[in-house]
This record gives sequence, C-alpha cells and structure tokens, in this order.
Amino acid sequence: MKKVFLVGAGPGELDLITVKGLKAIQQSDVILYDRLINEQLLEEAPDYAELIYCGKSPDNHSLTQESINGLLCKFALQGKTVTRLKGGDPFIFGRGGEEARELAKRRIPFEIVPGITSGVAAPAYAGIPVTHRDYSSSVAFISGVSKLGPEEESYWSHVVKCMDTLCIYMGVNKLPKICEMLIRNGCHSKTPVALVQAGTTDDQLTVTGTLEDIIQKAKGIKNPAMIIVGEVVKLRDQLQWFEQLQPDETKTVVG
Repeated sequence: MKKVFLVGAGPGELDLITVKGLKAIQQSDVILYDRLINEQLLEEAPDYAELIYCGKSPDNHSLTQESINGLLCKFALQGKTVTRLKGGDPFIFGRGGEEARELAKRRIPFEIVPGITSGVAAPAYAGIPVTHRDYSSSVAFISGVSKLGPEEESYWSHVVKCMDTLCIYMGVNKLPKICEMLIRNGCHSKTPVALVQAGTTDDQLTVTGTLEDIIQKAKGIKNPAMIIVGEVVKLRDQLQWFEQLQPDETKTVVG
C-alpha cells in the first residue's frame, strides 16, 4: 500500500510551499485540493494525476469532511499515492487531524507535511512580527468561529489574560463580536489591530486601527483575512515591505 501525504500548501504565495510538499505533489496519483491553495501548484502534478476539488467556503462545501475522509481511504486502498493539499498548515484549523485519524483507523500509512500558516505569514508580509522582545513574548492562534456556548466568556477572559498577540482565523464576519469580547474581558479599547486580506498574494490588503475603530476602518475587508491584535501591530509603520514592492518584484516561480 502506498502513502497518503497531508500537505500544507502555505498561505497563498506560490513559493511558500515547502520543498517536501512540492515533492509530494510531483509524485502523486491523486490530489485532493482545497479552495485557498495557489492552483499553480497543481501544474507540478504528473500529467496522469487525478485532481479533485474539495474546497469549502463559509456557505458552500463542495464535499463533506466525511466524503473527503472516504476518498482518501478509497484511493490509498487502490494502491495510489495520494496528496491532500490544504491551505496553510494541515494541523492549524485545517482538519488534518481528523483526516489523519481516519487513515490511522484504517491502518493506511500517511505522512504529515507541515506548511506555513497564514497566522504567521500574513502578519509577516504586512510587516508585523507576531512576537518581539519589546512587545510580545506569547502568541495565540484562535478561530473566530468557535462555538463555545456558555464557556464563551471564560474563554475570552483566558485569552486576554494569557496572550500578548492574537492571530484570529476566520473572524472577519465576527469582527464586531470579537472586538466586544476582547474589550469586555480586559483589552484596552486603544489596543492596536490589523486585518490582512489575501496575505502573501498580489491582492494583499492591510488595514490597521484599534479595537474601538477597526470595525469601521475594515468595512471593505473580505475573507480570506487574518486579524492580528496586540502591540506588535505598531511595528507595521516601520517594517511594512511587501505592499511597497513593484508588482513584478512580488512574482516568483516554483521549480
């Protein structure tokens, strides 16, 4: 039986996939790929490879997670080398753990190929280090769509008290609620905030403000976007680099 590779394709910029991830694509018989990958990566697949779109958007799932799990097992049991190509990192809000668990239950060999997650890459491309000796010694990656129910208040209280920098995935539509919960649980209303839309791509757009005014400033921001909260956002004024490049300077080629 051949192997299933659970591969992180990175945050969007073509060259930010790892060498190991690229090699997995190049040897695959089947690739199941997500919505937010850079589709130019699929050009690296063999001509005979079967490409299956598995993308999910907030209101539209092309395949259920159960169906994806089933396809991974089906193709592997047919003796094919399978790559599950996911945006960012497969184990950071990518459901890679669920897919790996299903493979393990079926005794199908698999390998995890970590990818660069947008929680690190989008801030970096916006000139925001998520940690800095003078501003932040801790960072948390959290989801903006977690269904916490009655534990919601205690969750946000813990986050505010324990972390210097917050990188919030999938939170654009919940931005008013996020700002409300952060302020209610101890964040100063003047805490710096940035939203980075389409981070690391030619369409990257960054908006900065504070918890009290970012909702208004970020009205035009759409998914996919990262929210960064913390004093490190102040460093963008000095460190922003990517959005200042000429268009031809941002384009590089894999291979």
